Amino acid sequence: MRTLLTILPATILLNFSGAAAWAVSPSAAEIGIAREFAKSTLTGTNASPPFSFFYDGKSSAELLPTWNVRRQIRPLDSGRTEETITYTDPKTGLEARCVAIQQADFPVVEWTLYFKNTSGQDTPILADIQALDIKLQRGGQGEFLLHHANGSQAQVNDFQPLLTTLSPNSDTTIAPNGGRPSNGNLPYFNIEWPGAGVIMAVGWPGQWQTRFVRDATNGLRVCAGQQMTHFTLHPGEEVRSPLLALLFYQGGWIRSQNLWRRWMVADNLPRLEGKPLQPAMFACSSHQFGEMIRANEQNQKLFIKRYLEEGLKIDYWWMDAGWYVNNGSWVNTGTWEVDRKRFPHGLRAVSDYAHARGVNILVWFEPERVTPETWLYNQHPNWLLTPPPNPGGQAYQMDWRLLNLGNPGAWNWLVNHVSGLIKSQGIDLYRQDFNIDPLYFWRAHDTADRQGITEIKYVTGYLAYWDALKQRDPALLLDSCASGGRRLDLETMSRSVPRTRSDYLFEPVGEQCHTYGLALWLPYSGTGFLDPVTYQKETENYFGPMSTNDEYVFRSDMCPSMTWCCDVRLSDLHYVVLRKLLSQWRQVSPYMLGDYYPLTPFSTSKTAWMAWQFDRSDLGGGMVQAFRRSQSLYEAARLKLHGLDPQAKYRVANLDAPGGHGYTGRQLMERGLLVTIPNCPGAVIVTYKKEN
Repeated sequence: MRTLLTILPATILLNFSGAAAWAVSPSAAEIGIAREFAKSTLTGTNASPPFSFFYDGKSSAELLPTWNVRRQIRPLDSGRTEETITYTDPKTGLEARCVAIQQADFPVVEWTLYFKNTSGQDTPILADIQALDIKLQRGGQGEFLLHHANGSQAQVNDFQPLLTTLSPNSDTTIAPNGGRPSNGNLPYFNIEWPGAGVIMAVGWPGQWQTRFVRDATNGLRVCAGQQMTHFTLHPGEEVRSPLLALLFYQGGWIRSQNLWRRWMVADNLPRLEGKPLQPAMFACSSHQFGEMIRANEQNQKLFIKRYLEEGLKIDYWWMDAGWYVNNGSWVNTGTWEVDRKRFPHGLRAVSDYAHARGVNILVWFEPERVTPETWLYNQHPNWLLTPPPNPGGQAYQMDWRLLNLGNPGAWNWLVNHVSGLIKSQGIDLYRQDFNIDPLYFWRAHDTADRQGITEIKYVTGYLAYWDALKQRDPALLLDSCASGGRRLDLETMSRSVPRTRSDYLFEPVGEQCHTYGLALWLPYSGTGFLDPVTYQKETENYFGPMSTNDEYVFRSDMCPSMTWCCDVRLSDLHYVVLRKLLSQWRQVSPYMLGDYYPLTPFSTSKTAWMAWQFDRSDLGGGMVQAFRRSQSLYEAARLKLHGLDPQAKYRVANLDAPGGHGYTGRQLMERGLLVTIPNCPGAVIVTYKKEN
């Protein structure tokens, strides 16, 4: 990735060469490449499978040609076809079943492996299951480039884009930390070579691993799967692998990221009443009442009332950790009953109050982590996984336990109990947090001949739990939180969105960086906004001094999902400004679900400018968000836009200034848009709309 930076008097001319102006719609050639891949590896009569494993010490490459094969095809909908390929070992009865999905409208192929013991005795050892094992070959020029990203670790550089050159004879392995799938590294990858590439996602809310092995010439072997598998299967037992998704593309890598975003919106983003999620505004009082430890029915109603009185119309009221019976700390999870001392009429009194005013309810849960002196801890120790004796400084305490979602008794109780609470308390959006590293619990529970089984059954139970909640309440929405954004794998993101993408909150530089990186992969994410007045009056300022510029802070936080954390009991908040900012967010937030183009390099420096563009060709418009940080010397930057119709004329307007100017798409893409920010720090939003 190269960046051309030319300094003009008080102006930066930014021509970010990573962004290409190709049309974003998939080409027939790209869809053809995906179909050819599926035929050669999955659906064709002589297909060479894109996965591998060892069974009884022999490789699948050696075994599968000797096993019986049957194929079944069924349409899922107008755009997708499912094909199931089942290989059966005639000697032991082991079934290896690959369920593959092909897309008609996108160059995407997905598949998941299942292994089932159909015999009456334990199988030989099944090991080293690679849900993806393929060889890529490029031409003689250029090199393989791997675009990937940091995961979440509550840092300013969460989701930072990374670029690794896969040089000859190199061996690159990437995995998360501790069993949460985006803890440290995101499970999304873009392998680029001159003129083409493939995007890869690992859908596994557990401990995945990817490996990129370069040979000495032009080949690259790519493997991905659960990090550790070495087990026998009992009679009748079935397990699954991670979901793999590949998107094939031609042209530049930024264009491919927008193909990916479009596919995510079309086929993965959760839907409400049959339509993809729209941007939503939340509010909470977590920072005023110690999450909800000091919250009660009266103050929750008061905050809802105050937001609405001030013209800050919210879509959801957020009821955070601590509403349940506990020992005075929200961390004391395991008794999932409403604290009737503070909520004598249950949470239902608050949800009824909100619903009557057109506001929905989000409620926080963390069912997996169980702490001492709670109902689950005392009544059902048989449902709980204990940690290993030497935790090694991982993210848990020795007296914490993990509710085993692979245990049928625990799973049934959890589904029935939580779905009952959702119904009885009037909950519209279920938020699941996960503040514990599960890997060490899983592995401590495995025997030598069952390594990986506890994780598989746990992951399968977790996904089935969410599916069961949705089955019982189809209108229910789900929110994934795991100490911020540490559970952002494709399986989880096809069921939910992360409304707190990182626990590094509020600080503008970090929020800008998080949007910059994560928007390449997820079209929908969220964060919180704490206004400067509230921030200065909080007893705990999380990240040191913060700008007093409301516009700069709010615009740094802008996402499809935002949560106000303001103390609306205060009379000296800048309510006029806040109402203006909310109105502007409602105006431009639909653009955030469109195509995304970084317009500057990524930087955590306070001297930098950062900017990006969201474009909605279906709406004939889009916006540019630009930020001048606190130590930047430059008042203006010229930003070259992307994805526009070069012949069309666009009306360009700064949201803070009256009027606007007309430019052709060619002018905006070739010469660039001059953006001036006199404030330091400062933020500007520029919209553009195609004129008829």
